[in-house]
Amino acid sequence: MRLAVKDLGKHYGEQVLFSDLNFAVTNDDWLTVIGESGSGKSTLLKIIAGLVDASTGLVLLNDKEEWTYPVDEYRQRVSYATQAAQLFGETVRDNLDLPFLVRKQEPDVKRQVALLEQVELPADFLDRNIHDLSGGQRQRVGVARNLIFAPDVLLLDEISTGLDADTKAAIWHLVEHMQAKAHFAVLSVTHDAQEIKSAKWTLKIEDGRGVLS
Repeated sequence: MRLAVKDLGKHYGEQVLFSDLNFAVTNDDWLTVIGESGSGKSTLLKIIAGLVDASTGLVLLNDKEEWTYPVDEYRQRVSYATQAAQLFGETVRDNLDLPFLVRKQEPDVKRQVALLEQVELPADFLDRNIHDLSGGQRQRVGVARNLIFAPDVLLLDEISTGLDADTKAAIWHLVEHMQAKAHFAVLSVTHDAQEIKSAKWTLKIEDGRGVLS
């Protein structure tokens, strides 16, 4: 698997958010995207996720342009998790059933429970009403939903912001465990100083340009 960004740019009228971004990730890579607020980090992930159009340049998955994939297939292969998990329906089960249903498969309860347990939530959470969940619990469920089926690329848009240390640790443990098992690439946006310090590879967006280090 290879995801490549070539000469990517985004502008709004005369305001240039960023331009000429170039990088590629492959299996097992983890690229941490950093920069000041408003520099375009989240917009970059949304472009790669297919949620926002680029102004210039290309996003390629295995040498095919992003837009040439059927939407459902692309979103299964390039999975996007946000700072505040968007849950739907009434229960946690509704959310963890979805990845199976879009693939026309019967939900695998054992797999669902295993993912919940890896983010330190008990099996009976499957039937918990989503409106009764704390913010940290919602985020754990959202990330578990993203990883029921391992993607080719996992996009994490500030998913640890505002979470307590235990919740952060549980979520990162799951992501790291699943990446080691399934060998997908990760692109994560963060402002967290400790996460930046421990990053193996960073892309800093500054003054509209990207610097890899």
